[in-house]
Amino acid sequence: MTSIAVIGAGPAGLMAAEVLARGGARVTVYDAMPSAGRKFLMAGRGGLNLTHSEPLPQFMARYREAAPNLKAAIDAFSPDALRAWSEALGEPTFVGTSGRVFPKAFKASPLLRAWLRRLDAAGVRFAFRHRWTGWDAEGRLQFQTPDGALAIAAARATVLALGGASWPRLGSDGGWVDTFAARGIAVSKLRPANSGFTVAWSDVFRDRFEGQPLKGVALTIGAHTVRGEAMITRSGIEGGAIYALSAELREAVLDLGQATLTIALRPDLDTAALTTRLSGTRGKQSLANFLRKAVQLSPVGIGLMQEVAIASGRPLASFSPAELAHLINAVLVQLTGMASIERAISTAGGIALDELDELFMLRKLPGVFAAGEMLDWEAPTGGYLLQASFATGAAAGRGVLQWLEKS
Repeated sequence: MTSIAVIGAGPAGLMAAEVLARGGARVTVYDAMPSAGRKFLMAGRGGLNLTHSEPLPQFMARYREAAPNLKAAIDAFSPDALRAWSEALGEPTFVGTSGRVFPKAFKASPLLRAWLRRLDAAGVRFAFRHRWTGWDAEGRLQFQTPDGALAIAAARATVLALGGASWPRLGSDGGWVDTFAARGIAVSKLRPANSGFTVAWSDVFRDRFEGQPLKGVALTIGAHTVRGEAMITRSGIEGGAIYALSAELREAVLDLGQATLTIALRPDLDTAALTTRLSGTRGKQSLANFLRKAVQLSPVGIGLMQEVAIASGRPLASFSPAELAHLINAVLVQLTGMASIERAISTAGGIALDELDELFMLRKLPGVFAAGEMLDWEAPTGGYLLQASFATGAAAGRGVLQWLEKS
């Protein structure tokens, strides 16, 4: 049996270990944390979104420019294959109303426990509290251990699945970037993805609407529009619809120092229909009650309109029906920055995909393979993140086995 090291006990690393063990390799999984799958478990707290049920062409489009590099891996370990894999571990899945796929247990812990039992039965060993620090002069792996000692391990091949830099307290801190850059491997700067953005809310708006959702809205930046929900936070805005636009919003902030987000509060009604509804007699109703009854605006939506009116120097009550109708579907919110990378759901950037060959092996480091979020790809939430992590982990595991056959 050939000794293989897998560094990183998240979904990509564990999947690589499973493929390798099934192929007859002796596998040791190293991780800096005291246990496996820390971020995976956190992702499952609100319902583990494993993958998505939409047709594969639309599914692949979510990966944008990285799609061509990920296609073979996802074709080989597709959303249907991931669902079958979960069911084989005793965790059948279901498709939610949004098309997202979840295990019926709706959390990660039962799936992870079953997976670790399978890996243990396959002979996979684990070495926790081993923080990888690079290679020694002889090409052996180096690890920092809790007692301060330096552990050395020789492996016939290595799969690196070290993650990005979001939620570093769960194990992925991006500390590997300098190690690769020093070896001449192109690494794009790690940046927050699927993250919130900062907004300079007024004190009144912040104190009243922090934690309030905007439901059924349409968010637009440039040519990109997404329907969904967003959440007002004390420092800005976040949520699923924001995450779906996070790449475009992030690039605008980086290029211009800010981004203008357009929010349509009633996207199913055009300006003419809204104007007609708002042209009725208000009577003794407050403007807020009138907007709530005439066009079914939520208090937080009305609060957003008040923010725009304050910024324009005019009270909202002075707006004509036509002006109100226009504003309802064109609330402009200035995003002043990004939330910290530590709080992002995932990260963009990482090892450039053209640094890898078709086996997911680093061209400049024969016998070293990479998978998961440490590669330069990003995707919105909705199952795409875990799907690509599982798929690239499986691809790296297969790549090791194929490379060993040839070498």
